[in-house]
Amino acid sequence: MNNFNFGEVLTRAWQIVWKNKVLWIFGILASCARGGGGGSGSSGNSGYRTGSEDSPFSTNQFEQFAEQAKQFLENNLWIIIAVTVAIILLSLLAYFLGMMGRIGLIKGVSQAEKDMTLSFGEIWAESMPFFWRIFGLNFLFGLAFFVLIVPMVILGVVTAGVGFLCFLPLICILIPLGWVLSIVIEQAQNAIVLEDLNVLDGFKRGWQVAKANVGPMLIMALILAFGGGILGVIIALPIIITVIPLAIGAAAMKEVLTPIYIALACCVVYLPVLIFLNGVLTAYLQSVWTLTYLRLTQPKEEIPLIIEANA
Repeated sequence: MNNFNFGEVLTRAWQIVWKNKVLWIFGILASCARGGGGGSGSSGNSGYRTGSEDSPFSTNQFEQFAEQAKQFLENNLWIIIAVTVAIILLSLLAYFLGMMGRIGLIKGVSQAEKDMTLSFGEIWAESMPFFWRIFGLNFLFGLAFFVLIVPMVILGVVTAGVGFLCFLPLICILIPLGWVLSIVIEQAQNAIVLEDLNVLDGFKRGWQVAKANVGPMLIMALILAFGGGILGVIIALPIIITVIPLAIGAAAMKEVLTPIYIALACCVVYLPVLIFLNGVLTAYLQSVWTLTYLRLTQPKEEIPLIIEANA
């Protein structure tokens, strides 16, 4: 559609999110499925004394380390299993909450657009029937990505990097293709929830809407990618400011752990703020996509054609 009003959609999405604070909760839940586990692995070399050896680990030290690791696994096997199971369960719970948050945002925005009063309990209850459909859609998309990428990674590792060079043209094609497919998936999710479709019909409908409105879809995706990326960096800026100097000066600190403790304390204090702001941002981005779908699929007002009778 050539007359698609991007400014109206972006403004209306913010008005809905600001007026209906319950969408912030669903935004926080939806952000759980977007990933973002910040692994802060601190690898500090404590300076092994190896005499005149150039290697930081001698053969004896490596064997000693392997033996200690083996003994640790044997002595703490059940603890490791319990922690692994807990991580898996928490990951599944986070993914479930993320899917429900995404569905709830689509439902809530569509209701807010009709000036309906939003209730967390009602939106949650109305979102439940769509969980397995949205889960199935994202699972199939993730499975297809897994099937394509993992063999390339394995072959690249086995061939010491030569395989990556062979797959480089294919990777260059897959990156924009994956981006376009993510836009189709976004529309398919809206189709499933707003039009009560199954997974296959929802994907077909999402593809149909995206194909019929290539220009607005690509422009909106670029706006949200750049705008959302900039806002995401701003939100995470306190963490970045705290961690980057610490990482740069890690080698000079050696065994001084006080700066690390201070940085971790700052991150922990800011974490609730980060989760909240990221949830509001997620709610806004999803609201924009939902309104985009509604604007592009709502029927036009038909102009009556008046045929004058010949005298």
